[in-house]
Formats: sequence, C-alpha cells, structure tokens
Amino acid sequence: MTSGKCLHSLLDEENQVYALDYNEEGSKFVTAGKDTTLRVYDEATKSVLVSMRGGMGYSPAATPGHSNRVFSCKFYPEDDNIIVSGGWDNTVQIWDIRAGHAVRSIYGPHICGDALDVVGNEIVTGSWRATNQLEVWDFGTGARISNIPWSSNFASAGTPACMLYAAQFSKESGGRGVSKYIIAGGSGINEAKIFDHANDNKVTHFASYPRLPLLTYLFTRLLVQSLGYREACSLPTSHPIMKRSP
Repeated sequence: MTSGKCLHSLLDEENQVYALDYNEEGSKFVTAGKDTTLRVYDEATKSVLVSMRGGMGYSPAATPGHSNRVFSCKFYPEDDNIIVSGGWDNTVQIWDIRAGHAVRSIYGPHICGDALDVVGNEIVTGSWRATNQLEVWDFGTGARISNIPWSSNFASAGTPACMLYAAQFSKESGGRGVSKYIIAGGSGINEAKIFDHANDNKVTHFASYPRLPLLTYLFTRLLVQSLGYREACSLPTSHPIMKRSP
C-alpha cells in the first residue's frame, strides 16, 4: 500500500471500466463499464467468477440488464450474492450471482458517475439531470420512497441546476435501519451537499465551486474518504470548504 506499486492489472481491450466495488470481506470484486457486462472476480486468483449481462430480444429466456454504459455498481452489504448497478440507460439493475443475471430493475435514475449506494432496504441514486436528481428507492419493491429536493430556487429563479455525478449513504446509522447522512454532488452549479437522512433529509452542510466542476466531484468523494461522515458533518461554519445550511 505504501510503495505505490501496481500489484496486479487486468486488461480488456474491448471494454472500458467505469465502476468497481469490493464485497465487505474483500474476497471478490465486481467491475462494469462500456460493454454493459458485470464481471465478478475472485480477489485471490483475479479470475472471473461470473459475467452477467441482460438477455436480448423478447423471448421467455430474456432477462433484465443494461442497454448502455454502466457507471456504478455496489455489492448489497447484507448478501454479497446481490449486486446493484446503474448507468446511462435510466435503469437500476439488481443482479443475483447465483442466477447469473439481473432479477429485477428500477426505471428512472440516469446514473453518470459513482452515484448509487445501497444500505439496508434503501437505494440512493443521483441522476445527471436538472430535476429529480436525488432519489431514495425501496430495495425490496423498487418503489420510490422519496425525491429529495436539491434546491427550491431552481424553478422560480431559472438558475442552472446541479446535475449529480456522486451520491453515497453514510456508514453511520441513523436508526430504523437507515443511514444517518446522504452526501451528493455534481456539475452545473457545481455543488456538494450533506443531507441529514434520519431527520427529514434536511441539508446540514454544502460546498460550492462555481468554476470548478471537477473539484466539486472530487470533494464529494474525498470528503467522505478522508474526513469521514461524522467529521465532515461537524466541520465548523468557518471552515473554508464548508458552509452550514441556515
């Protein structure tokens, strides 16, 4: 880890990989990308355990799956036989490794980055679009639980919207089987926000980089990885990268 050396590499000249996730034990990982196929690898051998993609056509044998690029995939924390993915085709697919294909899907989210997460019975999605960007879905039924407003000023003022590239649940529990926080960010007006998911999704902090959309995306990812959710949500109002919501 400290040497910075590449320990192993996998080459697929016919594909571009946009998403990767490890299961909680670190014994296997999943990749997804341009060719719409999810590949699950054994970490020890780096060999493919299973490749999964949607069935073509309208026969009884056809299965759900992606029809365009996949930008996010996550193992279900409570059962690493289950993987959730999302991409350009406006669907979230739920895959079962034991079945070897997607077993159901949710239509709606337009995922263009690492903007999908699953904790307990909830899926959060961040869509790269001007409205309905941040949504929470029921993992079991696929029904939308909530549409979290990004800004109440967008429609009335006609200002640019924030279109999301990143959305994650916190690891900290908020009770009742839900995460304490949701953090999300994207381009357009280039904002990142922390929502108190356990308290009616109230905005607790936000950051804005009007001329630096890439920095907003990196902030969303690195704030969580470097500081942690609890530390991020307790940053003082005077901190140069954070603003407390009124």
